[in-house]
Amino acid sequence: MNKTPVEASQFAGLLLNGFAGVTEYDIIVAPPFVSIPGVAEVLRDSNIKIAAQNMYYEDTGAFTGEISWKMLKEIGVEYVILGHSERRNIFNETDELINKKVLKALEVELTPILCVGEKLEEREDGLTFTVIETQLRKCLKGVNEIEKVIVAYEPVWAIGTGKVATPRQAQEVHKFIRNLLAEMYSKEEAEKVRILYGGSIKPENFFGLIVQPDIDGGLVGGASLKESFIELGKIISIVI
Repeated sequence: MNKTPVEASQFAGLLLNGFAGVTEYDIIVAPPFVSIPGVAEVLRDSNIKIAAQNMYYEDTGAFTGEISWKMLKEIGVEYVILGHSERRNIFNETDELINKKVLKALEVELTPILCVGEKLEEREDGLTFTVIETQLRKCLKGVNEIEKVIVAYEPVWAIGTGKVATPRQAQEVHKFIRNLLAEMYSKEEAEKVRILYGGSIKPENFFGLIVQPDIDGGLVGGASLKESFIELGKIISIVI
C-alpha cells in the first residue's frame, strides 16, 4: 500500500528509463489496484510487465472489495501475486483459498506468482520444510502445468525486518522446493519453474543470493519503491 496513482505513474517513468533495452531477464511491477491503469499506460509496449497484488477466484458477483481476473486483464495485467505472507498472516487467507485463486489464474492465462514461507517460530522449531511442503501441496492441488507457475519463497521472519536469509539458508529452501516439485511433477518440469527469493532484498545483499543455483530472481519489497530496484537489475545483468 505505497504510492498514490500519480506517484506510481511517475515512478514507472523512471523505471522505464532505468530498464531501457533490457531483454535478458523479466521485469514485473505490482502496483496497488488503483494505480495499475496509469502505470500500465506509462509502460505500454515496454519490457516491463504488470502484476496485480491479489485476485479473487470468481469471475463476477457480490464479493464487495474483491477484484476479478476480468478487471485485471482488461487493464493490462499479465501476472498476479497469490498467497503473499501478508495476505496469509494479516487477512487469514488459507491454502485452500489460495489454491482456488491459482487454478483460476491458470485457467484465464494469468501467470500466478505463488508465495510460500515460514514464520520465525516455525523456523526456530525446525518446521521450515514441513510448512513449505504443506503450502505447496495444498496450493498446487489440481495444477497440472507447473511450469506456468512462478514460486516465491518468502521467509516471513525476513520481510520488512531488515533481516535476510543467508545465501546458504535461502539456497537450502529453494533446493528443497525444486526437489519437491520434481517429486510432485517431474525433474524436467521442476527445472523450468522460476523460484524467486523475497525477504529484505537490497543491492548490497542481492548478489550473494542471485548466484545460488536454485534462486532464479527476486520478489522485491521495499527496495522496489526506490531507484535501488534498478540497481538490482544491474546485478542480475552481471550474473547473467
